[in-house]
Amino acid sequence: MAPRKPVKSSPSLKEILAIRSALLQCVADCDGVPVFRLRHKIEHTQTPQELWMLRNDAYQLISHQHSQNVAAERINALIAVFEGWVEPRQLVRIR
Repeated sequence: MAPRKPVKSSPSLKEILAIRSALLQCVADCDGVPVFRLRHKIEHTQTPQELWMLRNDAYQLISHQHSQNVAAERINALIAVFEGWVEPRQLVRIR
């Protein structure tokens, strides 16, 4: 097992935009008022840790509009984006 990256202290604007973009892409093909609200939260969240906390909301919306398997695949794919920004123990895959 490869060692996880240490948590960085403060991301640049470019890094935050990349993380936001990845999270927004997960829900890009979802629609409705709840998705609009989540996109608004994502666009205004300032830290990787807060963005990671929104993954549960994204999971719920994706699983409702597609399936739990699709939602799990999309959220698990985000782990690589958040490595180094969130404590490794929080980067748990959805099964």
